[in-house]
Amino acid sequence: MDWELKQELRQQLAEEQGYYRYPLGTRTKFALAYPNSYFLGMSNLGLHIVYKLLNERDDTACERVFLPERKKIQQYENTHTPVMSVESQLPLYDFALIGFVVSFEMDYFNLVKILELGKVKLRSGERGEKDPIVMAGGPCATFNPEPLSQVVDVFIIGEGEVIMPSLMDAYHEARAQGLSRQETLLRLAQVPGVYVPSLYEHRWDEEGRLRSIEALPGAPAKVSRQWVRNLDEHPAHTVVVTDNTEFNFYLIETARGCGRHCRFCMAGYCFRKPRNRSLEVINRQVQEALQHRKRIGLMGAAISDYPEIDELCRDILGEGLSMSVASFRADSVTEELVTSLAQSGLKTLTIAPEAGSVRMRAVINKGIEEKHIFNTVELGLKAGIKNFKLYIMVGLPFEQDEDIEAIIDLANRVKDYMEAEGSKGTLTLSVNPFIPKPFTPFQWMPMADKKKVEQKLKHLDKSLRKRKHIVVNVESPKEAYVQGVLARGGRNIGEVLLRACEMGGSKAFKRALKEMGIRAEGELYRQREEDELFPWERLDMGFRRDYLYGELKLAEELKPTLPCFDNCHRCGVC
Repeated sequence: MDWELKQELRQQLAEEQGYYRYPLGTRTKFALAYPNSYFLGMSNLGLHIVYKLLNERDDTACERVFLPERKKIQQYENTHTPVMSVESQLPLYDFALIGFVVSFEMDYFNLVKILELGKVKLRSGERGEKDPIVMAGGPCATFNPEPLSQVVDVFIIGEGEVIMPSLMDAYHEARAQGLSRQETLLRLAQVPGVYVPSLYEHRWDEEGRLRSIEALPGAPAKVSRQWVRNLDEHPAHTVVVTDNTEFNFYLIETARGCGRHCRFCMAGYCFRKPRNRSLEVINRQVQEALQHRKRIGLMGAAISDYPEIDELCRDILGEGLSMSVASFRADSVTEELVTSLAQSGLKTLTIAPEAGSVRMRAVINKGIEEKHIFNTVELGLKAGIKNFKLYIMVGLPFEQDEDIEAIIDLANRVKDYMEAEGSKGTLTLSVNPFIPKPFTPFQWMPMADKKKVEQKLKHLDKSLRKRKHIVVNVESPKEAYVQGVLARGGRNIGEVLLRACEMGGSKAFKRALKEMGIRAEGELYRQREEDELFPWERLDMGFRRDYLYGELKLAEELKPTLPCFDNCHRCGVC
């Protein structure tokens, strides 16, 4: 192994606080892998949660593994050094269990690359008794695991706090009984929230359409998403403190789930129901953060929806700390929250209308009106924040040309308002092509034609570029359309993923599709039939399929759906 690469990991560890390290040979070795860089991975709260959860057991030593920076990958390959853990610099292949935290489709390529660099067999079916069991959890694993089903042995469907303890118990019991690898996987499949793809057979027709998914003997007919009922029993905050990370905050989760019913949002459907932590528990975590003197990063689907947000802001600033938020809603933001962010040094206030027109916001059930947008801008300007950002999507279902013009009009009017109030700050539009996702009402819908989306993006940029202090940032349509195929892909797309990785990664994905005889247009632009079988049908998120299809019809009719409320039984989760 390369001594320099080992030394770099040791130095990384020396700059951390809060990590766990146990004597080798005393516990089962679990590699918790993030399929991207250390810099990005250490800002992922899910990684911190699982790391602490596993290391607090008396039978498991969990160590972290990250994808090396791009310039370092060649050094690993040239020196034949396997990817190693941060804590003990153990090679990845030396761990009994490998668990990936997967939040983004584009990280699928990185997941495969980590296994390749770690000298672990890429295909689950080729691993033997002495090879690691590879797991994956996180949003992408929960929504549609099939594109990774050729690679990953076990998927965690839902929230790890209620699945991992039982899974680890089952694993140690299987090992104590001397069960084979296949028998162990079957035992793990009995744990609620655990999906073992090799125990399900997918069958296609001559046209390549999925026709049936058969559970093999001993496998559960359905795998139900598991979720934490009482968040106070599972505090979620930064565990390993380091300055070498994208968001140099002490992260604290205030709430989980969302009941706003935005029709494009997987998290809004798959992490119902909305749950809040008590102010008392959050404040205890704020006290723990004091010793690090870092800015508090409040995490949640919409921080402004937290019922005691104003009091929490006062508590954080009262301790002499500053704060930031993951996101907030323009229709629930408070003056105290905006003022607290300004006092914490926030330079740009972000608002997510997602669409420019009233009609499109009705389609997606966003629930935000223009008065909320302008009220938020007013609160920001009053607090001394000069710059604003709008999150916008292009290519949404039922979108028309006038909806694009409405984005331009909204941006100009927001900028007019800023200038009228004396602000010379910048208005930034962050514009993303819309990607239909599983377990949403739009899972049946085609993705908008790439060329037409590119034309709309160019029109937006050209129309707004000429105005001073308006900036349009656009996500790469090319990358968005790779995500579009992966998001709703089945096992055949998993084969394409592996072939693309052999050919160099995400940039080879289109060539891999063509080489394997799969038309991207068929995956992206095809309207799905109402009764079509989807690759993720063996997973149960708790709500009925006909509920989702009903929401699609409401979107087409521009009809609203009310947010979650007590004693509601519309979708089935409660």
